[in-house]
Amino acid sequence: MTQQVTGYESLKPLLNPKSVAVLGASENKYKIGHLQIQALIDGQFQGEIYPIHPTASEIAGLKSYSSLAEVQSDIDLVIFCVSYNQIKSGLVDCAKKKVKSAIIFAAGFSEAGEEGQKLQEELALYAQEHGIRLVGPNCVGLVNTSNGLIATFSPSFLTVPMDGKKGVGYVSQSGAFGVLTYMAAAQYGVNFNYFVSTGNEMDTSFEDFVEYMLHDDETSIISGYLEGTKKPEKFKQLAKQALNKKKPIVLMKTGRSNAGSRAAASHTGSLAGSDMVYDAFFKQNGIVRAEDFDDIIAFSKLFNTERLPTGNNTVIITSSGGRGINEADRCESYGLNIVELSEVTKSEIRKTLPDYASVSNPIDLTAAASVTNPEFYLEAMKVLVNDPDVDNIIFTDFPFHWDENTPQLQEFVSVAKASNKVIAVFPFPLEGLTYPKATNTLVANDIAVISGALNPVRALSKLVQYSKYVQENDQLSDVAADFGSANNIDALLQPGSTLSESEASEVLDRYGIPTTKRAIAKEAEEAVEMAKTIGFPVVLKIDSPHIPHKTEADAIRLNVSSEEDVRKAFEEVMSNAKNYNPTAKLNGVSVQEMLPNGVEIIVGAHNDETFGPVIMAGLGGVFVEVFKDIAFKVAPLTRKDAIDLLEELQGKAILDGARGKAPVDKEAIIDVLLKVSNLMNDNKETIKELDINPLIVYENGIKAADAMIVVQEKVAEIQVVGG
Repeated sequence: MTQQVTGYESLKPLLNPKSVAVLGASENKYKIGHLQIQALIDGQFQGEIYPIHPTASEIAGLKSYSSLAEVQSDIDLVIFCVSYNQIKSGLVDCAKKKVKSAIIFAAGFSEAGEEGQKLQEELALYAQEHGIRLVGPNCVGLVNTSNGLIATFSPSFLTVPMDGKKGVGYVSQSGAFGVLTYMAAAQYGVNFNYFVSTGNEMDTSFEDFVEYMLHDDETSIISGYLEGTKKPEKFKQLAKQALNKKKPIVLMKTGRSNAGSRAAASHTGSLAGSDMVYDAFFKQNGIVRAEDFDDIIAFSKLFNTERLPTGNNTVIITSSGGRGINEADRCESYGLNIVELSEVTKSEIRKTLPDYASVSNPIDLTAAASVTNPEFYLEAMKVLVNDPDVDNIIFTDFPFHWDENTPQLQEFVSVAKASNKVIAVFPFPLEGLTYPKATNTLVANDIAVISGALNPVRALSKLVQYSKYVQENDQLSDVAADFGSANNIDALLQPGSTLSESEASEVLDRYGIPTTKRAIAKEAEEAVEMAKTIGFPVVLKIDSPHIPHKTEADAIRLNVSSEEDVRKAFEEVMSNAKNYNPTAKLNGVSVQEMLPNGVEIIVGAHNDETFGPVIMAGLGGVFVEVFKDIAFKVAPLTRKDAIDLLEELQGKAILDGARGKAPVDKEAIIDVLLKVSNLMNDNKETIKELDINPLIVYENGIKAADAMIVVQEKVAEIQVVGG
C-alpha cells in the first residue's frame, strides 16, 4: 500500500506532470480517447504521452501500450477516457503501477443516485489509501498552459488565442460554464495559466486547488465559479493567506435567488438565505465576488499588485460629453466617487485645453481631441497625476492612430508609469474600432485597455474594494473577541425546544447582555404586585415557547400605568394567547419594565448548514422583515466584523443621529454583537436560532426588550466541515 500524500504539493503530479497516460486511448478520431491524445499533442505537452489501448501499436503517431503495467517509466497522471463501469478496475491498475494522480471524466456517480454515491465513496477511499490524487468524476478535466497540459476532451481550449496576459488560475464547479469563461477570457486577452473543472470532488476539492494556486509563483490571481464550499474553515484560512500575499481571490458565486431561504421560527432564520451568508463570508475574508464572468476578465486585466487603488476618487476623461456622463452615472452606481476637482487642478487643465472644453469631472476634451488634437489626452493627464485627491483616471476613448513610435504616446506612458494612480482605457465596444493601435504598448506598460462590453467600471469598483481589504488586513487584528463562556446554561437548552422569552432572556443575562427587569405572573393579582415592585409603567406579554411573535397573537400590552390596567391587560393577554394557539404551553404573563423610546434594532443568529454560527444585525424592530435592512457576518466575530455589520446597514445614519437627534451608543451594540457571537460559538452544536428583537439602543446604554432561542433537535445536528 502506498503512503498517503496530502497537502497542496500532492497536486503537482496533477497540474505539472512529467508523464501522462491516457487510459482508453482510441484510434477513432471522433472518440474521447483520441481527442485527448490529440489535445496533448496540439498543446505541445512538455512531458511523455502514453496511449493505453489493448491492441493498437500506435495512436496519433505515438507508441501505444496494452496496459499501464507495460509502460516501463513512472507515470504521474492517468486520464480516464473510459466508461463508468471501467473506472474501478482502472484505478486498481493505477495503484499497482504506483500512479500519483488521475482525472476521471465519466458521469454516473454521486449525481446519479445512491448506488453511484456508494461507488464514489468506495473509489475515493481506495485512491486515498494508495496515495492517488483524483479530479472528478463528472468533470471536463484541467489545463496547465505553462507546460502544454491540455488534460481535457474539450477541443475548445485550442481554438482561442494564447498570446494574452497570464497569471490567472481558474477553478470551476461547473465544467461547461468554466470552459465558456476560459474561451471568453482568451478572446479578451486573458489566458488562464491553470483551468480546473472539479466535478463531483471525489477527492480533490475546490479549496485544494485554490491552495495550490496560492502557493504557485506563476499565479497572481485566483478566480473561479463556486456553487458551494465543502471546507469553509480551510477556505477562510486560505483567504487570509491570499490577502497576506496580495493575491486576490475573485469568485463568481451562484444562487442569489430566494430559493435558498427557508421558513423559520425566528426573523433571522427566515431572512438568512444562503447567498446572503456567502456574501458576508466573502466580505469578511477579503474575497472579491464577481457578478458574472466578465468581472473575472476585467478585474484580471486591471489588477497590478504594485499599483492598487489608493481610494475611490475617480476622474473620467472623454471626447464625448454624453459618454462621459454615462460613465459617471455608472461609476456612482458602483460606489466610485466622481470627485469634484479643485480650482487649482481645473485652472492647470484650462491652460492646455480650448475654451469650449469642459474641465469639470467628467473632463470633456470634445471631438477635437479625437480628430485634430490628440495631445489633449496627454495634457489633461499630466495635471491629474499630480492631484492628491485623485485615485483613478479613466479614459473612455484614446487617440486611435497613436502607436509605439508616436512621441506623445511615449510621453503618456512615461507619465503614467511614474504615477501611483490606476490609469485605464475603457473604450466603447465597436467591432474593429474598440482597441486603438497603441493597445499592446499601453498594456505592456500596465495601462489596462478593457472593452466596455466587460463592464470595466464595475471591475474597477471591485478592485478598489479589494485594495481596501488589503489595507485593512495590514492594519487590523483578526482575533475574535472573547468574553469567556457562561456556565450552567445547558439545562436551559433542551433538545428540540423553543425557549420562552423569560428563558431566552436568562441565557442572555448569563452572557452579560442587558435585559429588562421582569417576572412571570400566573394570576392577575400576582402581576399587580410585580408591577408595583418593578415600577409603573410596565409591559405585559405572554411567556410561551409556542408563541414567539407576540404581536401577531395580540398578546402584548405596552405602557400599562395602573393596577387596574394591569389586571385588565393580564386577562386580555392570556385570553388572546389561548385563542391564538389553544395548544400552546403558557408559562404565564411576563411583567417587565417599560423601556423609554430609543432606536429599535434586531440582533440575531442562526446555525448555517455550511458555515455554522452566523450573526445578523438590522434595523426595524417589528418591521425588520418588511424593510430587510440587515447584514450578516460569520462567527466568531472580531471587533472589526461587528463594526462592519453596522456600517453595512442602509439606515446606519439613524445610529449616528439623523435629523438632529443624538447618536446612539454604538459601542453598546458592538458589545452585544460580540457577546452573541460568543454565545453562539460556545453553543454551536446546540442553538439553532436566536433573536433579540427589539434591542433598544439609547444615547447611553442598551437593553433587550424581547428574545427567543430555538434549540437543535439533537446535539451536533450542524457540522462545519474543516480543512
